[in-house]
Amino acid sequence: MIDFFDDLDEEFPLGDGTADTVGSVVCPYCGEQNSIALDPGSGDAQDYVEDCQVCCRPWRVRVRYDAQGGASVRVEPEVS
Repeated sequence: MIDFFDDLDEEFPLGDGTADTVGSVVCPYCGEQNSIALDPGSGDAQDYVEDCQVCCRPWRVRVRYDAQGGASVRVEPEVS
């Protein structure tokens, strides 16, 4: 059995055991700031669609974690 925390240790070997779990982004449509939940267990490079909490339009969310568990979050309009 593989322990979840062992996987995180492999992904963030130099980290202090913590990773960002919240990100702050500005909606590319309405310009409002949103706070979004981040899931470090989904890997160090993530790409998914999430809706704005204010205007409900979809964004493409790109999350990148560094070796210390810090997240860089970018959103752009979702193109269908």
